[in-house]
Amino acid sequence: MTNSTPLDLHAITAKGWADPDGFPAEEFQRATAFYESMRAHDPGLLKIRAEASALIQQWTGRTPRDVGSFGTRLNLETSDLDLGIGFPVDQRNQLMGAFADAGRARFLGERYTSFSTTRLVFAFEIAGVEIDVSALTEEDFTVACRMLDQIDAEMSLPERIAHTWVKHLLREAGRLEEYAAWKLVTYARYCPEFNWVPIPEKAGS
Repeated sequence: MTNSTPLDLHAITAKGWADPDGFPAEEFQRATAFYESMRAHDPGLLKIRAEASALIQQWTGRTPRDVGSFGTRLNLETSDLDLGIGFPVDQRNQLMGAFADAGRARFLGERYTSFSTTRLVFAFEIAGVEIDVSALTEEDFTVACRMLDQIDAEMSLPERIAHTWVKHLLREAGRLEEYAAWKLVTYARYCPEFNWVPIPEKAGS
């Protein structure tokens, strides 16, 4: 049993979802206590996110959306921030210049978002927290925002608690491949057409 948990993590990851009704009562209490401890990091991350969002809007003229685990309230204590913007594909050269100006952010690369579209990814730091910025096509950004709105509306608090606890257990057990895949199951459930590969791969987000 990983970290003395009675949960069958292999079965949960194979299913691709953590059903809180399947948790023993004592285990769900542990999961809830852990989840509540993660919320202690919210004020600091909210402040950093606001500062990062203001900078991104200043540099690009676009208002970002939190597309990462903090935005979906599924983050661990070591979470970085993942922000997304929509930007015209034919203006990506200008965008590259805007982020490169005065060393504002480093370019991490171009990644596929769907089978036919890509996004550019940049990173910078504020107060020791890495900010990853994905510049999606405007159409993909619209889809992403719709997905995030759906997660906000439909994913229950018990489901968030269960998901976060499983993520914590996988990380603590060093099951990093399963952990990396688990970070994506919420996106896959609500937006299966997107290829939500973490950029870069981070153990704590």
